[in-house]
This record gives sequence, structure tokens and C-alpha cells, in this order.
Amino acid sequence: MNSPPNQSIWFQQTLEVSTEGRGTVDITRRVADVVIQAGVGSGLCHIFMQHTSASVIVTENADRNVHDDLERFMQHMVPNGNGLYSHDSEGPDDMPSHIRSVLTNVSVSIPVSNGRLGLGTWQGIYLWEHRLRPHDRTLVITVHGIR
Repeated sequence: MNSPPNQSIWFQQTLEVSTEGRGTVDITRRVADVVIQAGVGSGLCHIFMQHTSASVIVTENADRNVHDDLERFMQHMVPNGNGLYSHDSEGPDDMPSHIRSVLTNVSVSIPVSNGRLGLGTWQGIYLWEHRLRPHDRTLVITVHGIR
């Protein structure tokens, strides 16, 4: 990548992430590595989840209790096996998982500053698996900016 200093750079890579079932997986380091590979000094990193029953979130990275509390809250708001749902072809967590991904995010954008993710001190990027069973998830990471 020997482009002039202010030339626009587009870089895209997919990440495969295996989950252990419902819960969060820290992907901050893997996304940061993609940003470094892109060679962008200033710009944006966009992360897109190619699934409808998992999310991408930016949240607390210092206290695991935050993740546990988020999960308890979501279980209260969107319980498995609720009689309101007719879509259950993959089990009682099927429709709740879709609702969870709609209520949260399937994509996030994070600034890139000085060649690094512009996250705050206590922020991390997480894949939030909403299904009970383990899954392999694909994320598309797109980095755009200037050197």
C-alpha cells in the first residue's frame, strides 16, 4: 500500500468468530488488527454482522458483571419460548434471538485516529451471541480513510 498520504483507502476483510452459545465474545483485538492491516491513519472502521440472531456491540470491557447484567436484562425483556412468538423453527430461542439482534446492533462504526481504533478507556467491541447453541459467525470489517 504505497499510496500518497491523503489518498482515500478502502480495506475490507471478513472475520470468522466461533461462539460457545449465548453470551459475549471480545473481538476488540481482532478488529484492531484489521485496522492496522488497512494502514488508515484517520477514518472509520465499520463492523457488520452477517447474521440475524447475533449482534455487534460496544460496551464495558473492564467488569464482566456488565455483560452478565445485559444478558439478565435481555432474558427478562425477551424470554425464550414466549407464547407470543410463532417463529420457532429452530427452537424456543429462535425468535427471541432475532428480536435481540433488532433491539441491539448488527453493525457499528468506530473512528480510526492515528492508525488505531478510537475507543474510549473502558470500551471494547463484542459479538453478542443470542442463540443458546454454539455458532460460527461472519463479520465484515470495512476500514475507510486516509493515511
